[in-house]
Amino acid sequence: MSTRRHVVHALTTAALLAASFGVTAVHAQSAAPAAFPSKPLRFVVPFPPGSGTDTSARYFAKKLTEVTGQTVIVDNKPGANGFIAVRAVQSAPADGYTVFVGSNSTLAVNAALFKSLPYDPVADFAPLTMMMRAASLLIVPAQSEYKTVADLVAAAKAKPGQLNYGAGSAGYQLMAEAFNDATRIQAMHVPFKGASEVVSAVTAGTVQFAFAEMTSAQEMVKAGKLRALAFASEQRSPTLPAVPTATEAGLPGFTAYTWVGAMVSAKTPKAETDKLASLLTAIERLPETREFYERLGAEVMNGGPEEMRAFQASEIKLWKRIATSAKVELQ
Repeated sequence: MSTRRHVVHALTTAALLAASFGVTAVHAQSAAPAAFPSKPLRFVVPFPPGSGTDTSARYFAKKLTEVTGQTVIVDNKPGANGFIAVRAVQSAPADGYTVFVGSNSTLAVNAALFKSLPYDPVADFAPLTMMMRAASLLIVPAQSEYKTVADLVAAAKAKPGQLNYGAGSAGYQLMAEAFNDATRIQAMHVPFKGASEVVSAVTAGTVQFAFAEMTSAQEMVKAGKLRALAFASEQRSPTLPAVPTATEAGLPGFTAYTWVGAMVSAKTPKAETDKLASLLTAIERLPETREFYERLGAEVMNGGPEEMRAFQASEIKLWKRIATSAKVELQ
């Protein structure tokens, strides 16, 4: 009888231990970190829909969804020189699920235009990948009396300070100020929330001229609703071959490019940062990505985190030099 009780006790103890190990195993399995990303992501864009930054965000969001199976939401937060979007990224959990898709304005030019920024475009972000670069068009209304750059410059010199230009971001403002400095004219700055608003304003004749990214303006030029006086690149655009380069239009060596890249909060863990960088850089290198940008009149930019950090540093230096040369008053 005693032996039987010992056997029953031993079997019961073994069963309890097995159950205990089973529970522990299940708990350990459930506590293991899920593969990243394991839930929807958010791309925060500092401009309205229709800008080159927004177009890039939506393209990469679609591709990232295809690769990971996770939904990627594009969240447009325009205004305040990109500060609203930056604050949205800074206030979100630094877990890799919130990505800032910024441009030369928010990630470089603002550092040259403002005495003090509410964020540090270098220290507050960890770079992921470059996305695209596009030269800008100098545009005027389709019915404008200005048929050439020379016409615009002559009118501005005849009426100092009376012509105005639109700018959808700090980057476009500095482009226009560099143009004003190169041509020795005075024109008033009219700020807008993004490139699409500027294109609409020029189309309506609200402002006399503007620099606008090729991706946001070329269709309106093709449709005859805008006139492009110059393409601020070294070569003519294959999508608008009739538009002269700035050099051909009388501005030797004048170029003006916008660019787009992705970053996360600098507080994001390295594992998540590295995984996102790997995923987005792989998308950047796809042949269809190059073809996508070529159709828009832009070009894909190659480079992961290290290349993007070096490029950002060179851009900040460039725009500070331009702001100083054009004697732009810091905001």
